[in-house]
Amino acid sequence: MSRSTIPPTPRPARWTRRARVGALAALLWAAGLAGAPAEAHAVLVRSSPSHRAVLGQGPDQVQLWFNERLEAAYSTVSVWNEAGAQIDGRDVLVGPDDPKRLSVSLPAHGPGIYTVKYRVLSVDGHVVDSVFTFTVRRP
Repeated sequence: MSRSTIPPTPRPARWTRRARVGALAALLWAAGLAGAPAEAHAVLVRSSPSHRAVLGQGPDQVQLWFNERLEAAYSTVSVWNEAGAQIDGRDVLVGPDDPKRLSVSLPAHGPGIYTVKYRVLSVDGHVVDSVFTFTVRRP
């Protein structure tokens, strides 16, 4: 009778020092990416008049405040009436005393729904554009 031999149990593979260091570096790199802040864009933090405001009389200007400084040469705001006509004074200004404020004057205007359109370039190089409305009601 022949004796049967049991094959030896394979040893678990061991990681080499180089493989362990590489795995640790990859893990730290991935953790660093997960913790990296997202790039920010200029965000409208408030406006006057505010979005969806209902006013008793028309404002003499529209002012927008953002969370980042704006590039004056590339930032604009305009106001449009219900007929699609631009009614603002076309004198857009990034506040010299507050580089986060954008404004435009408004001539006298009657009741209606007005649309504010803005497009701004923040100093971080990102362009943001959006719209909101406000209403001037009949007296």
